[in-house]
Amino acid sequence: MARHTVARAIYVAPVLIVVFALIGGWPAAWSSALGVVVVVANFLLAGALLSISARISLQAYHAAALFGFFLRLLLFVGAVYVISETVDVDRLAFGITAVVSYLALLVLEAVAVAKGKERELTWTK
Repeated sequence: MARHTVARAIYVAPVLIVVFALIGGWPAAWSSALGVVVVVANFLLAGALLSISARISLQAYHAAALFGFFLRLLLFVGAVYVISETVDVDRLAFGITAVVSYLALLVLEAVAVAKGKERELTWTK
């Protein structure tokens, strides 16, 4: 499911990057692209944690869901901090893009699941 969500980033990322390129130029576009990359990495990490733990046991899956959320939140904040301190980024574009892309990808995934387009789950095989 995380791969399906990440695949939808192909539609969300260019829109956000172009919007911030028009608003703030190259630095804002670059920062927007970094924001999308951080969100995509977060989704991939979530998918990996949950799919690996689901193969182990139901208890491991529940533990990965609970503690994995906090771990990913910590890694997300850490990545944002490291990027903002080491790379010259437009923090406003970076932050807005991260929040908007995260919510947009979640909404697109929820709509796809509600419409029945995501019937086959790859981690159940």
